[in-house]
Amino acid sequence: MLNQVVLVGRLTDDIEVTKTENDKKVANVTLAVQRSFKNEEGIYEADFIKCTLWNSIAENTTQYCHKGDIVGIKGRIQTDNYEDKDGNKKVALNIIAEKVTFLSSRSEHDQDKNDDSQKTTKKSDKER
Repeated sequence: MLNQVVLVGRLTDDIEVTKTENDKKVANVTLAVQRSFKNEEGIYEADFIKCTLWNSIAENTTQYCHKGDIVGIKGRIQTDNYEDKDGNKKVALNIIAEKVTFLSSRSEHDQDKNDDSQKTTKKSDKER
């Protein structure tokens, strides 16, 4: 049997690491994953997938990634059974991350913007 999933998407929020009662570090994130086809209006929709990051994966991702950054997550699907406030049985799917790859970061975006502004400045200087 194989339970493995690979997702690439954007983080919907900044990440916050908390500790469990057993002193393990955990971060819960939502990944916006764009679908590979357009809807009837010609727009790509996205699925918002809950992912759980543990220990060093949670710490490193929190340190280097922020809202809007693109990450790749390799992990496994876990189902959680629970009852809602009305007593209805529910099943929630969650991705337990085994590896996170940083595909873009805010610092890269900021560096690109700085490079563009420097290019513009240099171009302006040459035109004078």
